[in-house]
Amino acid sequence: METKAAAPYCDDDLRACMEKIRANGTIDPALYEKFNVKRGLRNADGTGVLVGLTCIGNVHGYIISESEKVAVPGQLYYRGINVNDLVKGFQSEGRFGFEECAYLLLFGELPKAADLAKWQEQLEIHRRLPDGFKEEAIIHSPGRDIMNGIARAVLNAYRYDPKPDDLALTNQLRQCIEMIARFPVIAAYAYQAKAHYYLGASLLLRHPEPGRSTAENFLLLTRENGQYSRLEAELLDLCLVLHAEHGGGNNSAFTTHVVTSAFTDTFSAIAAATLSLKGPRHGGANLRVRQQMDEIKANVKHWDQEGEVADYLQRILQKKAGDGTGLIYGLGHAVYTLSDPRTETLRARARELARTKGREDELRLYEMVERIGPAIFNKGRAKPRDLCANVDFYSGFVYDMMGIPVDLFTPIFAVSRVVGWCAHRIEEIVNGGPIIRPAYKAVGAERAYVPLERRAG
Repeated sequence: METKAAAPYCDDDLRACMEKIRANGTIDPALYEKFNVKRGLRNADGTGVLVGLTCIGNVHGYIISESEKVAVPGQLYYRGINVNDLVKGFQSEGRFGFEECAYLLLFGELPKAADLAKWQEQLEIHRRLPDGFKEEAIIHSPGRDIMNGIARAVLNAYRYDPKPDDLALTNQLRQCIEMIARFPVIAAYAYQAKAHYYLGASLLLRHPEPGRSTAENFLLLTRENGQYSRLEAELLDLCLVLHAEHGGGNNSAFTTHVVTSAFTDTFSAIAAATLSLKGPRHGGANLRVRQQMDEIKANVKHWDQEGEVADYLQRILQKKAGDGTGLIYGLGHAVYTLSDPRTETLRARARELARTKGREDELRLYEMVERIGPAIFNKGRAKPRDLCANVDFYSGFVYDMMGIPVDLFTPIFAVSRVVGWCAHRIEEIVNGGPIIRPAYKAVGAERAYVPLERRAG
């Protein structure tokens, strides 16, 4: 007797299964308040629940005064040094700063000239991928999403490592140094593979060149002609510095701590952080800003008329325009309240680039949305919120002016933030804490087991 082949669930089957999941798995929102559950690891006033200590980065956007959250101008510190002071130092000396920033975050101190030169040599040595790696791990397994491609390549790097599971600190540090050096190259090749196999572009792979900074090599590897201006390289370097670290509580750094606390290998921890960053609530936020601003430009006739822009922003908030979420992307931050220090620094350089690219009208539109957006958001609200433009508000615009494809917006973030991830991984291992295991309270009712033959229906 011929047996009929089984078929996978059809859409109707999946919808029926989904209804069962909703019926059996939806939790009454009132229970979160009843049991004092800190959803999203947030307190009732929006401040973060304190779950760890770190020496690496400090994100400062408010103070607690007499049990109340008080907004203050935002500050960001790398190993105790104000990031804007770092940037001013690099710029005043006319040099690229990302490599020095990486040294500071990883080792905890600013390098002397000899230390920096040796560190740059180490990065140059490790930028060259192992023999056969780019073919097997990247080119022969292209993907539509570059962040997924990067994560796959990072996991594949496990196979090329002589001691992948050795948790000795010296071995962990070696692996982290290699990750920091190789991430820009992996991201660039993953982009080239996608562009070739899915977009029909030529596949032209260059080797990173000695003597060039991380930003310069990334532009060299991702552009068909390999050309870039000094201003473009300086701006990309600035973006890498500003995105390198943001405290242990941001989603991808916390992911690094959680996964590392299980004593898994470096490659698994960094791949997990990469896929956390991929999310549109985290590293993909600047792409959402870019898409929303493109919509505003297409639907507002006069960009210089504040009333017209305000009307459209109101439509977005009312879910009559935009993607239906009612959010103005790029405004607001989990920690920063009055200002995001990274935004102020990036905006100033964006003005310089906008002048050279003839896009000053567009920049003024961005600045108008930044200026009027918070008041429009808070209009009629019983409890107004402090809102500022975050770094994602301008970074996508800067990348677009530089001709960087949208597919690379989030990978650039990863190229930078891998430094912070590696620093947090080493910190977690050095301090030897227990496995991270917060509690979840079970609220489902207990039920008796029913034998199969007695189940109704």
